[in-house]
Amino acid sequence: MSTIRFLSIAEQVATHLRGELLQGHWSGEMPGKHQLAEELGVNNKTVESALRQLEAEGLLVGQGAGRRRGIVVPDGATKSRALRVAVLAGDTPGKSVAFKVDLLHQLMEAGHVAFFAPGSLVELGMDVARVARLVEQTEADAWVVGAGSHEVLEWFAAQPVPAFALFGRMTGLPLAGTGPDHVPALIAATRRLLGLGHRRIVLLEREGLRAGGPGRVERTMFELMESHGIATGPYNLPAWRDNAKDFRRCLDSLFRITAPTALIIDEAFLFAAAHQHLAQQGILAPAHVSLVCIDADPTFAWCHPSVAHIRWDSRPVVRRIVRWVASVACGKMDIRQSFTKAEFIEGGTIGPVPKNRR
Repeated sequence: MSTIRFLSIAEQVATHLRGELLQGHWSGEMPGKHQLAEELGVNNKTVESALRQLEAEGLLVGQGAGRRRGIVVPDGATKSRALRVAVLAGDTPGKSVAFKVDLLHQLMEAGHVAFFAPGSLVELGMDVARVARLVEQTEADAWVVGAGSHEVLEWFAAQPVPAFALFGRMTGLPLAGTGPDHVPALIAATRRLLGLGHRRIVLLEREGLRAGGPGRVERTMFELMESHGIATGPYNLPAWRDNAKDFRRCLDSLFRITAPTALIIDEAFLFAAAHQHLAQQGILAPAHVSLVCIDADPTFAWCHPSVAHIRWDSRPVVRRIVRWVASVACGKMDIRQSFTKAEFIEGGTIGPVPKNRR
């Protein structure tokens, strides 16, 4: 289970000041840190840290040593209103990582009503018609859509209600979005596996992410493999239905004839399920197969051998969504897509190809 990250005092102060700024509480210049510290009952260092965070977000701008920061909140911010923000999870909220709880908390601190929509994209089968019915039945002024397929996000982009893509296949759509840029990290992971002699590398992804064929991330990985003389195809991106039974069937099928020497697995809970199922068959990492997870999880810190995975910082992602909601509340259109850096962390679940599998 993911641990909930509680906001620091400086982050709580920044959240409060952000809400006041967007409501037009100040204009022109921000009060000095000494005045704010006295009003809020915190020390100057805490206020300075909060002001720097707002400066990094673009709400404030420094005007030189000894001078107060200028306020650069977009015109019309004083007309902002509280929004009902629905978060449509890719999977059930119980499987959502802690940063989504942090997101809801920060949106509520900014004065909005934020909640998980009933159901999830997995439960809805990524079916556009079912998603449309859910949206119609849910009272919301804006939507944050987690890990949507291209078809689902394309539908949201065509609706009058504002929507934001949190992960998912958003590229090329007129839809705001954010998430980690997995491409450089996945290239690093694939290069490492290739350097260890792996040629049968399989990517296990959820059904919605496979819809429409390989996307940018998958194509980049396969192009790298092909540059090393490895033919790629359906074997490297196998199909399976989005349920535990068919996931296990897929694993059994993969290892029945031409067993992969490395698996790159999309999410932490899928990694755990694959690791456990393969171990029951006597297939261990890294002795028999190398395993890489495309996500991080707090439980990895307790694992031995350590888990090879891709790590990214969720804080810029949360800040981007909070700023987007603030823009929507002010009547501003924002369809920018931005991505945060991700890095490959080599762990003990990868190793050279076993001699009997070369």
